[in-house]
Order: sequence, then structure tokens, then C-alpha cells
Amino acid sequence: MKPNPLIDRPYRLQALVFSLVVAAFSTVYITQPVLPVLTGEFGVSEFQASLSVSAVILGMALANLPFGLLADRFPVRPIILVGGLVITLCGLFCAATTSLWLLVLARFVQGLFIPTLSTCVVVYLGRSLPLERLNVVMGSYVSATVAGGLSGRLLGGWLHPPLHWRYAFVTASILLFSATLAALRWLPPETRRLEIPEEEPGFITLLSRREVRNILLVAFGAFFVFSSIFNYLPFYLAAPPFRAPTQVITLMYLAYLLGVVIGPVAGNLSNRFGNGATMAGGAVVFALAIAATLIPSLWAVAASLAGVCLGFFAIHAAAAGLLNRRLTVSRGRANSLYILFYYLGGSVGITLSGLAYERGGWPGVALLGIIMLSIPFSIGWRERKAVSEDL
Repeated sequence: MKPNPLIDRPYRLQALVFSLVVAAFSTVYITQPVLPVLTGEFGVSEFQASLSVSAVILGMALANLPFGLLADRFPVRPIILVGGLVITLCGLFCAATTSLWLLVLARFVQGLFIPTLSTCVVVYLGRSLPLERLNVVMGSYVSATVAGGLSGRLLGGWLHPPLHWRYAFVTASILLFSATLAALRWLPPETRRLEIPEEEPGFITLLSRREVRNILLVAFGAFFVFSSIFNYLPFYLAAPPFRAPTQVITLMYLAYLLGVVIGPVAGNLSNRFGNGATMAGGAVVFALAIAATLIPSLWAVAASLAGVCLGFFAIHAAAAGLLNRRLTVSRGRANSLYILFYYLGGSVGITLSGLAYERGGWPGVALLGIIMLSIPFSIGWRERKAVSEDL
């Protein structure tokens, strides 16, 4: 087999994977910073405008398991090509449509095909790279998901004028299509099949295990709150007493960069104090930060968003680490379930928090978020106590 230069030059491979995943995830939150603009342009409520985000997340949640199974059984390159084309075309459609409901539908379809460039890429790397390279490239993948979420928000509310949000879709579509073509051209060939032994536990068996269900509930609850806080933040800051312009609101999302560095830190904390203690501590930091957003000061909100990110990514990293520590088989299926519950939590959170915002404003969203954080806190606390008793 002809050697692939990207195998011999891992930094180039990391850059390729990073670019593809960033381009994919940048489409997810592209409308989030301009939601107030959408309410005015389409004449809809905050809840209805927020569907342009929650529809994508719901699509990702529903399609993750099916595409994971497809990637186990078929070559991944054609799946990546189809996914990149569908997401690109839907993005261009979003830029042209004058109907919010058609935009939401197109966003849902985008969400259905995002796993072709996320879950399928993970499977592709797992069957194509030697183990000593896989960990490094996967680290680049995780950072890319964070950077992609941030870049989409910056693209939608800062790099393009907010009233010209349609151009953000055009830019994102061009970048995604270019990254897809580059991946098809230069990703290393698949060298082995990812075989899953028949005797390994399936999805139903995993869900029957209480410790697995608890971790999935942590993922659901944590992203429920995180996605809600950042989705309704633009409405909160655009209204009195802040009256912040969209560019200032968008800069608040820079707190998201903390997710790039908090993962390894949370891993070290989990090694020292235990995954349960890290989850419980992250939930406390998260809840206190949400409460601090009620202080009527932009500086206070900016500082509190840093706490929101620190708390959330600590919970996320500790929960994902605990899941893989607890299981010695079916890790791929378990991680697919984790991602499913993670994005379901985001979709449900945005929807229910939209109703809370319509009835109680930002304090309603904050209160619902603090209540939901009792899930990761209580599960983390029980896990901490269980580890202490074992010791």
C-alpha cells in the first residue's frame, strides 16, 4: 500500500481532522447570537426563533446511533461525502429561505447529518490509525468540537453584521464543503474493519445497568442547562437594563474557550479526588455561576459565564471519563448512548427553557437550570460516597 504522508506527519492529520470537525460544528450554533434578530425579521417569539438551534441538536441526537451502526458496517468515506453535501446544501437553503419554518426544517436535516462528520469520523480514525497516533488525533477532535461551537457563534454574530446573518450560512457552507473535499482527498485509507464481537452487551443491556444510566442522566442534565443558558443569553442581554449590541453579546461566547483547557484539568482532578467529586463540585460551580448572572452588570455576567463553562466542562469530562473507566466492553456503544443523551438534553433544555423564558424571563431560565443541576450533583455525590466506602 502506498504510504500516506499524513500518517507520517501526524500534525497535518490533526489539522485536517480539526478543520473538518470545526466546520461541521460551526453550523450547529450559527443562529444562536442572532436569535433576537430572527424574532424581528420573521415576526416570531423567542421560543419559536430558538427552534433554529434546538432542531439541529435534536437531529444530531436522533441520527447519532444509526450513523454509528452504518459506520461499523460500511466504508466511511462515502458517508462523509454525502453528509458534507447535504449539510452544505441545507446551509445554502437557510441563507435563501424567507420562512422560519422551512429554515427550522433545513436545520433539522443538517442536524441529522452532522454525525457523518463527527461520530463517523471517530469510527474512521479508530479503524485507520495505529493506537499510538489515535490518542493524539482524538485529542485534536475533542478540541475541535469546542472550537467549532465557538466559531459558529462568532460567524453568526460578529464576523458578519447581525442583520446579514444569511451570509454567515453561505460562509459556513463554503468552509464545510472545502473541508469535506480536503478530508476525502487526504484522510488516510481505511486499513481495518472495526469488529464488534457478538457477545458484547448491546444498547438495551447497557441501559439496564444503573451505573450507566446514572452517567447518561448526568450528560442529559448538564447539557440541558448549558445549552439553555447560552441559547437565551442573547435575549437577556439585548433587553433592559443591558441593551447590549449583538457584537458585545457574541463576545460573551469567548468564555467557551475555557472548554479547550478545562478537560485535561478536570481529568487530573478526577484522578486526585474521584470522578464523582469532580461532577458534584462542577455542579456547584455551575449553579453559583448561573445565580451570578442575575447581577445587573455586564462584567458580572461575563465572569459568571466563565464559571458556567468551568462547571459544565468539569462535569462533562468527569462523566465521560467515569463511563469509560466503568466499562471494559461495549465502550463504543456506551459512548454513542452518552452522545445521544447529551444532545437530547440540549434539545429538551432549549425547548423547556424557552417556555420558562416566556413565562418568567431570565430568572425563570436560571431557576430551571439550577434545579436541573441537582441531577449531576446528586449522582456525583453518591458516586463520591460509594468510592469513599470502597476505600
